[in-house]
Amino acid sequence: MRADSGPIGGDDTHEFLVLAETGESEVFYDSAVTDLTFGDREIDFDDVADCQSIMEEFTTKYARTDETHDEALFAEVPEDRRKVARGIEVGQIFYFGTKYSEAMGASVQDAEGKKVPVHMGSHGIGVSRLVGAIIEASHDDKGIIWPEGVTPFHCGIVNLKQGDDEADGACESLYKKLTIAGLDPLYDDRNERAGGKFATMDLIGLPWRITVGPRGLKNGVVELTSRKTGLSEEMSPEDAVEKVIAQYPLGG
Repeated sequence: MRADSGPIGGDDTHEFLVLAETGESEVFYDSAVTDLTFGDREIDFDDVADCQSIMEEFTTKYARTDETHDEALFAEVPEDRRKVARGIEVGQIFYFGTKYSEAMGASVQDAEGKKVPVHMGSHGIGVSRLVGAIIEASHDDKGIIWPEGVTPFHCGIVNLKQGDDEADGACESLYKKLTIAGLDPLYDDRNERAGGKFATMDLIGLPWRITVGPRGLKNGVVELTSRKTGLSEEMSPEDAVEKVIAQYPLGG
């Protein structure tokens, strides 16, 4: 979205935002913006015309933060496509032109051998903001739902009967196997009721949870649960480990 450049300066700047009710910025946009996608197209980044057409495709539709909002221009957008929302800024790009290069004497030779000031720009990503944006985009009434690619722990292990030798041993074995595979599991070994442990795991939101209890172990199974879908499946401890590992082919 077109935004204010602030003290950094420059005539052209765009923010990348995640739409969220708790966002700090009010944003105004043409709903057609949210339908834009690169899809499967192949882009030749050495082709100036190709890059120019894509840039125009993604920047010509109305999309502005409240600092640069123009009510007259917004009114030109079909009424059914005018949207007002809030967003979390997760990145920003700036085009400086020759503002700084001229002051610093930074130049290059053009095709004719003449010295010309370089055109400059910069970009930044708000790493800490990304965490909040991910949580806003992926949660439910129980807590966070971490995507596999950014989860702080790859799998949770819940022991339903802490102090039971068989359950303790099975949990420790699962933890060791997942760790050897390059994953980082979170083992809840607290002396807490099962309901409390489940609620904590849902709140933390790890993508996968392995639940271990004496009753299941007697039948040779543990329970593997997907945080995203809520679906649970009984299987052997070995199969549970293999299925979790398969979600992270590069070892997390």
